[in-house]
Amino acid sequence: MLLHLSTWPEVETYLQQSQGIILPIGSTEQHGPTGLIGTDAICAESISKGVGEATEAMVAPTINVGMALHHTAFPGTISLRPSTLILVIKDYLTCLVKAGFTKFYFINGHGGNIATLKAAFSETYAHLEDLQIPNSAKVQCQIGNWFMGGSVYKLAKELYGNQEGSHATPSEVAVTQYIYPEAIKKAFLAPEVASGHKIYSAVDFRSRYPDGRMGSNPDLATPEHGKQFYNLSVEELSKGYLEFVKGE
Repeated sequence: MLLHLSTWPEVETYLQQSQGIILPIGSTEQHGPTGLIGTDAICAESISKGVGEATEAMVAPTINVGMALHHTAFPGTISLRPSTLILVIKDYLTCLVKAGFTKFYFINGHGGNIATLKAAFSETYAHLEDLQIPNSAKVQCQIGNWFMGGSVYKLAKELYGNQEGSHATPSEVAVTQYIYPEAIKKAFLAPEVASGHKIYSAVDFRSRYPDGRMGSNPDLATPEHGKQFYNLSVEELSKGYLEFVKGE
């Protein structure tokens, strides 16, 4: 069930059976010369819908903009500050907890969101307790990073080896090619690609990674690979979600 395509009576009925909900979260940021700017959100949203169908879980609207300040020297990138994203998450969850949800499973498509999400969870737990909202003690949040799943990581290594890299990767580009085959992009990619530099400011990032890639070769991506990554991730995260909602 997609929350935005449901009515409030349908949500009320769902809550009688389950208090779990999936929240896709990604980013709107550069992904090299051939990667779509919406890659992280596209991956999170499509995989979340697959998990929702497999587990009969409610899926919230995708949070398309995340914490990607280090990419803002590239045109098209949109980012929230960590403090802003924390407030967004806190407001989202407060509304949903008041409705009766207590188990929040974030399917994440962007590594830069992880630290901020964890901080947001701590802020939210304290905020809900301060408000003395009923069931606040039962509220639990968990992150499922689709790109860090064991089966996904294994397949990426088998297909791409060290050319997987860590940003604008062929695995994530492949998923977008599977979801949006009409939007596959082609461009010249230099055989030498920067890797291994620490992340500081946006200007410094672009100077170290001039085309936006981090050790990756997205030319290796295909829609067929994307389907494999999608299926593996949906299977793995479906198990993770069910374990989470059934756990204490």
